[in-house]
Amino acid sequence: MIISRTPYRISFFGGGTDYPAWYLKHGGTVLATAIDKYCYLTCRYLPPFFEHKYRAVWSKIENCQQIAEIEHPAIREILRFMKMSRGVEIHHVGDLPARSGMGSSSTFTVGLLHALYALRGYMPTKHQLAMESIEIEQELIKETVGSQDQVLAAYGGFNQLIFHRNGEISVRPVVLTSDRVQELNSHLMLFYSGIKRTAADVASTYVNDLDDKKRQLRIMKDLVDEGISLLNSSQDIKGFGDLLHESWQAKRSLSASISNEHVDLIYEKARKAGAIGGKIAGAGGGGFMLLFAPPERHQKIKSALGNMINVPFKFDFTGSQIIYYQLEEDYSGIEQEREKQVIDTARELSSLTPISKTTSKKKDTPTYVRDCA
Repeated sequence: MIISRTPYRISFFGGGTDYPAWYLKHGGTVLATAIDKYCYLTCRYLPPFFEHKYRAVWSKIENCQQIAEIEHPAIREILRFMKMSRGVEIHHVGDLPARSGMGSSSTFTVGLLHALYALRGYMPTKHQLAMESIEIEQELIKETVGSQDQVLAAYGGFNQLIFHRNGEISVRPVVLTSDRVQELNSHLMLFYSGIKRTAADVASTYVNDLDDKKRQLRIMKDLVDEGISLLNSSQDIKGFGDLLHESWQAKRSLSASISNEHVDLIYEKARKAGAIGGKIAGAGGGGFMLLFAPPERHQKIKSALGNMINVPFKFDFTGSQIIYYQLEEDYSGIEQEREKQVIDTARELSSLTPISKTTSKKKDTPTYVRDCA
């Protein structure tokens, strides 16, 4: 039995420059952090005493005989990528809802890949986890996703990510005093808008013509350096909120799908209540909204957004981890024998009908056969 724990993330600046369509031509950079909200994946070899060979429990329950039958795209393609010939059982739970802008799909991919490697007795590097997860999502699943979420899920931490034109990705931890990190964290608020959306659907409205968005993307890229410079200086940290506001204005101009009337109203309410800046997390359209505000304004903002869920959080510095590992009995030999058998399908007792009766002095004992009608 294996349990992996993988963090979600929030991105401050540079989002959009992490799409290969952009950074393979121009390079890109992102300032982001993993947070202490996690995706948990439990994984084990499935004992060969069931009708099904693969069992996946997420918002649905799937019992399948073949990998190709699995509906969940990440589970299906990761099992193919890993060339899993043995049956497995996978359970997913998360601290935050899916399709909410927190990098949940990439967090899931990294966490499942990590768990399956551990199941085989192999511990991949963080770099391997990140790069293989990017390949799975972008090349195998064909999702319109960037490359920051996978890296942050694998590495954890508060980092500047640099996306090079040759496809390489560098991870540079942002080095700050513990007091400065705490000061930044204390100014941040996270609210769930309740709007679910698929990030790839929103991203597809602007990713295919990023070259036409050069001005906005260059502004967003430059804000990464400005944000790091401000944090490493003695400047008032409120300037970080101003940069977030500037970044949000640039980002929302990439596509009409990034914001909407509902999102704009949330942001307007938050600003009137004392937020200096903020942004919709992830591709846009809905999900979580990140806000930057002085701590003394937090209660007023909570009251102004009283119909929304507030999620307190701290930065995570661990990345994807195996938090439980226990060897189990090896049924691989039995499993190979099981593959050669034609097994009767499970059926209810009520579906069996008597075919004969033998009478004894005490009672009649009917003999049952499966009803094939």
